[in-house]
Amino acid sequence: MRQAIIKYNNQRAGVLSEQDSGEYEFVYDTEYCTNHPDDFITFNMPVRKQAYKSKHLFPFFDGLIPEGWLLNIASESWKINKNDRMGLLLACCQNSIGAVSVHPITQSKNA
Repeated sequence: MRQAIIKYNNQRAGVLSEQDSGEYEFVYDTEYCTNHPDDFITFNMPVRKQAYKSKHLFPFFDGLIPEGWLLNIASESWKINKNDRMGLLLACCQNSIGAVSVHPITQSKNA
């Protein structure tokens, strides 16, 4: 499973996960739901406590991934297949333009 902390305006908003089954899940943090109920990351995913689930990477997050020549550079530099959308998101979107950023959660080798 691969995971990332999603920040909105440098505030932790939630966690995006790619399950081992290939499905995706996004969950807003409880504290974020309480303190920022109107600060959704996208109109299609308003703030709520229930998880959002999808068989494909959510379109909003997919839209953060570079395209064209920049995608080619990222894919070649990090040796990531262009079809590995979660891998590209984790590698390329920590300092993305806009209010939303993606911060990989690294799994401990002892876990």
